[in-house]
Amino acid sequence: MTEKRMTIFVMAMLLISLALFGCSDSTSSEDEWQLVWHDEFTGSAGQLPDADKWGYDIGTDWGNGQLEYDTDRPENVSLDGNGNLAIVARAESYQGRNYTSARITTRGLFEPTYGRFEARMKMPWGQGIWPAFWLLGANIDSVGWPQCGEIDIMEYRGQEPLFVHGTIHGPGYSGPQAVTRRFSLVNDRFDTGFHTFAIEWRPNEIRWFVDGRLYHTATPADVSGEWVYDHPYYIILNLAVGGSYVGPPNASTVFPQTLLIDWVRVYRAVP
Repeated sequence: MTEKRMTIFVMAMLLISLALFGCSDSTSSEDEWQLVWHDEFTGSAGQLPDADKWGYDIGTDWGNGQLEYDTDRPENVSLDGNGNLAIVARAESYQGRNYTSARITTRGLFEPTYGRFEARMKMPWGQGIWPAFWLLGANIDSVGWPQCGEIDIMEYRGQEPLFVHGTIHGPGYSGPQAVTRRFSLVNDRFDTGFHTFAIEWRPNEIRWFVDGRLYHTATPADVSGEWVYDHPYYIILNLAVGGSYVGPPNASTVFPQTLLIDWVRVYRAVP
């Protein structure tokens, strides 16, 4: 074999090796997920969400100054008949409050540790409206908040329809000191169509996505206190009215306000 042919042969083998290495890396186990739990919200209009999957937090003011009373009534949380769950905030006098809404959870029903959590949703819009898709540490009764940990997959201020936030709260970095990042749409709004919000939660890492775009990563090096994301958490979907994060509604806020959820899906990483 001539020197020139030998050089071409070596270069070709090198390119093949690089290509194979790249394929192996792009299909690593970290990117392989198996569906383990989901709700597609199919059913008749007015039907309550599946009781085998969802329970309710009933009451008011969960520590953030919300103004609504959360119920388990179909007027506040039910299927819309078009494959969505509708959580509806209403301006009405109920149990001493001027607004009603709903807050549903998988507490005691589904409490995984790690995985990919995602939901496809359409936001409401208006001053003082506060929808969220989040995880809360299942040990909250024994250790309290924020020691239990909180992972906000999607948090949204109704008066800021271009932005959502991904956040973690833990001991030493909760409330205004939380580890957070904002994602903004370009030439679009979150209240005009459906978008998919997700996290990939692994040991020592949480990554946030909107419509498949990674925009935020948190690791133990990013927190000023203890990393508390290594135990079971449960899912919460809610639509708050008022509170410290958004302020109260005003004269421009139109009711009812509706958060639409097309589906919620949870995957586990395949070894």
